[in-house]
Amino acid sequence: MRTKSLKKNKINVVTLGCSKNVYDSEVLMGQLKASGKDVVHEEEGNIVVINTCGFINNAKEESVNTILEYVQKKEDGEVDKVFVTGCLSERYKPDLQKEIPNVDQYFGTTELPGLLKALGADYKHELIGERLTTTPKNYAYLKIAEGCDRPCSFCAIPIMRGKHRSTPIEDLVTEAEKLAANGVKELILIAQDLTYYGLDLYKKRNLAELLEALVKVEGVEWIRLHYAFPTGFPMDVLEVMQREPKICNYLDIPLQHISDSILKSMRRGTTKEKTTKLLQEFRAKVPEMTIRTTLIVGYPGETEEDFQELKQWVKAMRFERLGCFTYSHEENTHAYNLEDDVPEDVKIDRANQIMEIQSQISWELNQQKIGKEFKVVIDRKEGHYFVGRTEFDSPDVDNEVLIDATKTYLKTGEFTKVKIIEAEDFDLYAEVV
Repeated sequence: MRTKSLKKNKINVVTLGCSKNVYDSEVLMGQLKASGKDVVHEEEGNIVVINTCGFINNAKEESVNTILEYVQKKEDGEVDKVFVTGCLSERYKPDLQKEIPNVDQYFGTTELPGLLKALGADYKHELIGERLTTTPKNYAYLKIAEGCDRPCSFCAIPIMRGKHRSTPIEDLVTEAEKLAANGVKELILIAQDLTYYGLDLYKKRNLAELLEALVKVEGVEWIRLHYAFPTGFPMDVLEVMQREPKICNYLDIPLQHISDSILKSMRRGTTKEKTTKLLQEFRAKVPEMTIRTTLIVGYPGETEEDFQELKQWVKAMRFERLGCFTYSHEENTHAYNLEDDVPEDVKIDRANQIMEIQSQISWELNQQKIGKEFKVVIDRKEGHYFVGRTEFDSPDVDNEVLIDATKTYLKTGEFTKVKIIEAEDFDLYAEVV
């Protein structure tokens, strides 16, 4: 007599949004695996967990569409259960429950134990640093803090992520050691605000001390800093960057705008003069540093004069890396009380103008690299090229170095020395030295 076989559940985790969400998904997957669950990332599975983003309109739309897509699959019998977690769920849970009731359960950003319980797993406190990484094996994100205390008018992150909470240095070192033991060579430090790190735990800004501890981790070759805030930036970080070869000469510091009236309305706590002086200090202390920034155009009340001032400043500053977003009017933020008075087509046109200036700057800076040698890490093979990055480039957002795979064999995850032979706006072509 044949017994009915019990169907084994496979949990598929789908990640939307930023690197901080990638990290959260990896922690979730590590916990599930420790409870003996079969877990995959963005593959086939009969139980689906969608880790959503709720930051700006496009991201919210993508999250809602993904939920609807999996709810339809559930109705069609292709998946058994759909759970939703992350920022969108934290921000709009009551609305989502009403509008999309076919989801089995919604969880916010701080409800990991509850989500695990719903998936038949236990939350294990002792699993510090145990994650199933979803990035290529050579790099991983290291989230050093959660939440944000800044009052920026346009930003909904404090609503979704709560107050700033730093992770203790010893826990981060443990996590870094585990990642290094699994072959991770590059740590990308992320937080809503790196600048604030340590204020809650150590009563002082402690990013430099954390870096001093992380450079001692065997096997880690690069440490990269993402998402620093310009106000109150701890300048001792620059000394560590200058002194320690493992710390990439790279800083991601979103500046958002430069017009004093817009900065004031954005509640950024700084001015054009202070921001420009800070960047000059960066360049003086670490001359080879690559600065990445992001800007917002079309913020309420942004006049043509404000925009022209921003354009001239971008030309003058010659950022190595720059991204530009159009303003998104987000409910429950301070700026939501202002009139969203810049037409959408004007916002898009302004963003395009900024990116045009930037691609010219990037092209000019890249031309200066021709004939020079750089250490690069190989992330992947694509078509006839191995694709790598210098220490001045972060994955997915920055320039890439292309090496002809028909002439050279390289291993992904390995470092190699190359010479730049050709350069475009955002890509460099190189040969192995």
